[in-house]
Amino acid sequence: MTVLLALLIAVAALTAHTWLNAARWLRRPTDRPDEVDEPVAVLLPLRDEATRVTPCLRALLAQRGVPGLRVVVLDDGSTDGTADVVRAVVGDDPRVTLLSGVAPPPGWLGKPHACWQLATRADPDATALVFVDADVVLAPHAVAAAVTELRAARVTLLSPYPRIVVATAADRLVQPLLQWLWLTFLPLRAMERSPRPSLAAAGGQFLVVDRAGYTAAGGHAAVADKILEDVELARAVKRAGGRIALADGSRLATCRMYDDWPQLRDGYSKSLWASFGHPGAAAAVLTALLLLYTAPPLIALGFATTAPQVSMVALGAYLLGVVGRVLTARATGGRWWPDALAHPVSVVVLGWLTLRSYHLRKRRRLTWRGRPVS
Repeated sequence: MTVLLALLIAVAALTAHTWLNAARWLRRPTDRPDEVDEPVAVLLPLRDEATRVTPCLRALLAQRGVPGLRVVVLDDGSTDGTADVVRAVVGDDPRVTLLSGVAPPPGWLGKPHACWQLATRADPDATALVFVDADVVLAPHAVAAAVTELRAARVTLLSPYPRIVVATAADRLVQPLLQWLWLTFLPLRAMERSPRPSLAAAGGQFLVVDRAGYTAAGGHAAVADKILEDVELARAVKRAGGRIALADGSRLATCRMYDDWPQLRDGYSKSLWASFGHPGAAAAVLTALLLLYTAPPLIALGFATTAPQVSMVALGAYLLGVVGRVLTARATGGRWWPDALAHPVSVVVLGWLTLRSYHLRKRRRLTWRGRPVS
């Protein structure tokens, strides 16, 4: 019983931290920004995105409040006619430039190289760079709001996390864990204030950076071989003396990351090993997560008739974990009912995906979009 009470207290403390992050420390960009009076370059890397880039492009062309907006699109070796789709959507809009990318040289992964090509060929007068992925659809005020928050927060890099669109059962089990993990375990206020590169997080789907700070940090050239180029770019910014911040971007952008289970499975598998680092660290973290969030409902069921007090304590720990998921969903525009009740299952799936990630990496079988990533 003592161990179970300690587990209950630990889950309660983590859920309280989730509430503190969500209610007090998570930045929320305004949805009615003033007009941005600086030149801004939106950078869009594309590789085989013909079937889903159209909504993204149309949203970029519909941006308001940024008179100095320019959009640079890079076709990164697509074989599905992505460039033709871009031309059909943007027409002769003078704000848009379409570039043809070159293959990454030795030592570079595809995404960092595409972003670096975009950054180095963007309008030299642009003082803010906005990186957007093809699966992101921005609200009409999104760029203006994000740049406004970047300047108001006085940071070099701002990561406004989009609202993740979920459709399948796999989406609903796995995707909410992204926001839940950093709202539960990452001290947002300390992350902003601390110069420690290890205390950093970012999401590359929608990323806003001050250009001078980006250049001082080495840009994507500093993270050329990193699978988690977004997080590593945030760390590079900190090493160069800049500051970073996370924000709730659910009112600014939506993102449907994966179309089906194989895409989701492979997308997480390619990068989870890099999130945890050493396999020993991954084993320790996953063991803790399973004890805190998956064991309680099993204990509650197993002792329901033989030890009601033990069962009630375990049930309390389970419900507190569910509350943490609810807080996260409500803070980031996500779905909470009845999905939060399945939180223990979500943690198990995360554990399996992590094991698969290390297994495939050990056998050098990790690829993404036809390119090796490890």
